Amino acid sequence: MKQHTVIDSPYGPLTLVADDGVLCGLYMTGQRHRPLEETFGDRDDTLLRAAKEQLAAYFRGELKEFTVELRLPGTPFQRSVWEQLRTIPYGETRSYGDLADALGNPRASRAVGLANGRNPVGIVVPCHRVVGADGSLTGYGGGLERKRRLLDFERGTALF
Repeated sequence: MKQHTVIDSPYGPLTLVADDGVLCGLYMTGQRHRPLEETFGDRDDTLLRAAKEQLAAYFRGELKEFTVELRLPGTPFQRSVWEQLRTIPYGETRSYGDLADALGNPRASRAVGLANGRNPVGIVVPCHRVVGADGSLTGYGGGLERKRRLLDFERGTALF
């Protein structure tokens, strides 16, 4: 059964979606590929205490790696990309090609980019840490300005 809660963040409201109490979605306002509100289920602000605590610690600069349980809906390939995203260390970036290489398919950088863009649990699964081959900021479902702010925050060059 899906339910959701909304929390404040330095980016504005974040909608956290749970499937039987397990985090399966984290969406920013105006995010590309954000599901329709009616698919989030009823609102219950007592949900996802661990996820809310970890996000608060992250935004305070105290948490570098999320350990909250996730249920990621997607194809096997998408889930493999999202698992690879979770290996990118805090404050670092990787290119789409780097991720394709790590998955054993160097020609899959475009497919990696598509899967990255469909990540249902932004920030926790750090799709913001993926950049172009030349290091440039490329698409981000939450917008390039949010991506830049997240990367600057993790590198210690900006505060929220």
